[in-house]
Amino acid sequence: MDHITLRQLEVFRTLAQLGSFTAAAKALHVTQPAVSAQVKELESHCGVALYERTGRNIRLTDAGAHVADCAERVADVLEETSDRLDALRGLRSGVLRLGAVSTAKYFAPALLAAFQNDFPEVAIRFSVANREEIVGSLADNEVDLVIMGRPPREIETVARAFAKHPLGVVTAPTHPLAARRGISIGRLERENFLIREVGSGTRAAMERIFRQSGVRYSASMEVSSNETIKQAVMAGMGVAFLSLHTVGLEVRAGRLSVLDVTGFPVERKWYVLHRKRKRLSPIASAFRDLVIERGAQIIAHAVA
Repeated sequence: MDHITLRQLEVFRTLAQLGSFTAAAKALHVTQPAVSAQVKELESHCGVALYERTGRNIRLTDAGAHVADCAERVADVLEETSDRLDALRGLRSGVLRLGAVSTAKYFAPALLAAFQNDFPEVAIRFSVANREEIVGSLADNEVDLVIMGRPPREIETVARAFAKHPLGVVTAPTHPLAARRGISIGRLERENFLIREVGSGTRAAMERIFRQSGVRYSASMEVSSNETIKQAVMAGMGVAFLSLHTVGLEVRAGRLSVLDVTGFPVERKWYVLHRKRKRLSPIASAFRDLVIERGAQIIAHAVA
């Protein structure tokens, strides 16, 4: 094991993540024989088979899974070391890896802009996906911080609430309910809902609220985009349960209306969080502090 190199661990880590030599070679920008040679040499040093072939793909052996986990931890340590060296250089450079659920994309760029104003030399890697995918990225250490609603239960995190998050039912201004006041949630059983896909935090919140109220809803269409849902609602295809932070522009322009449903809008919170065992870099810590201290004000301005 004394002769194992960082390059061999990097190659094997990539192979383990992608599951094939072809994909690993493409990701590493090398030839497939080069990947095979590095893995073969690593196996020689380990003295045990690290993988088995299953058609064009590979499956890790128990030993391979252990080595892949080791490679992942080595990569984490190297990244933390790089971040700390950046800190010693004065927190002027480095990388911030931020993930956000798709609903947060309406204000997350404003948070990043405020941060970049203070730290212009920091490179930002910003990924947006639904809740399920973002939780996966957090678990795999692909992001330093995440902005989302309810913190996940699947993994241990350190989460801080930083702003209110209102959710409500929206419709086209021409809808018969748009002009009514004090609508009961039970009345919504007669409406066709346009809903987000499975894995979306907005959908999970909607299902939880309706279930707690003992109300059933009818879904006429499932969509993986808030923007598409808004367009469909404006076209008169139905109503939608959405974060009110996603509809500010359309409501001000008179293209959408927020229904006056008793008990709505439902107040949730936005959180900034990271894995419990994650040691944040000074750059990530600085961004987290900005979000906690100024996030609510920045959101209010961004989404009106």
